[in-house]
Amino acid sequence: MNEPRSFTDKFFLVVKGLCMGAANKVPGVSGGIVAFVGGFYEEFIYSLQKINAKAFKLLINGRLKSFYRYINGSFLTLLIFGMLVSYFSISKILDYFLETHELYVWSAFFGMILGSIYYIGKDFDYWKKKTFTAAIIGLSVGVAISFLSPAKENDNLLFIFLCGIISVSGMTLPGLSGSFILILLGNYVLLLVDSVNALYDTFSELLMGDFSFTSNTERLHTLQILAVFTLGSATGLVTLSHVLTFVLKHYKHVTTATILGFITGSLGVVWPWKKTIFKTGIDGETILDSNGKGIIMNYERFLPDMTTVENWTAIFFIIFGISILLLLDWYGKNRKTES
Repeated sequence: MNEPRSFTDKFFLVVKGLCMGAANKVPGVSGGIVAFVGGFYEEFIYSLQKINAKAFKLLINGRLKSFYRYINGSFLTLLIFGMLVSYFSISKILDYFLETHELYVWSAFFGMILGSIYYIGKDFDYWKKKTFTAAIIGLSVGVAISFLSPAKENDNLLFIFLCGIISVSGMTLPGLSGSFILILLGNYVLLLVDSVNALYDTFSELLMGDFSFTSNTERLHTLQILAVFTLGSATGLVTLSHVLTFVLKHYKHVTTATILGFITGSLGVVWPWKKTIFKTGIDGETILDSNGKGIIMNYERFLPDMTTVENWTAIFFIIFGISILLLLDWYGKNRKTES
């Protein structure tokens, strides 16, 4: 895991981070699927698990090289760098296409998840009573989450901390979208729109030498919410990684079967043909967030009318999404053959 990486390996690790970051941003898509299909899921979980008491002891004692090596720093740094770059670039492009060609974006993701089910399942030859039961449980939970109704927004700091722990699951659990979970918890706008905007505005003002935000009670409260959410996310990332390391070590086949079922169940969330249900006021007008966009409440799914060119184009994008995963499979087999 700590072997020296070639420049190509480092480059592709950043690309994988870019893909994870983009996937995590979309409600319904899980960055964990990217890690699982990309073949670095176990290394990702084991590296996060190394952020423990021993790591902090090395850090406090000033043994930075040992700390960096112990937590598999080169891997985490490149991956997280890719995610951060994605947040300010690819995810912005994705936002644009979601606004202009929403059906085609969802279709491509739907195809990619279908492809990932094939990709993960094709080599899984451990179907027994235990693994089959695990897959059914995963499928049931995935379907149930797809059709839950969202709660009301809640800015209680303890709840915000829990939101952080739960939302980060999209990075560590393939098939579970952190963004979609936040919609269900009622805090997607508060935590991924309002709080991020407040942080951006604060940094902009600081660069201009403007410290007026210190007397802005609402801004300070929003920044406090973001800090608690970040702390919860970090706690969730480390805690979940420890749990998953244990589970992967002792129940690998059961875990893989559960993940397969869960990803299959989550297909309902990314079903391309759906109408977005926005939050409305008493007057029936759509309530907008701080970016001037409608607040998503849930989705109303329907079957496509196959007499329109648009829906046939969507089918093409589903096939395109599946093809990406098939090409990934082909690339992986070729690399094995060459080595």
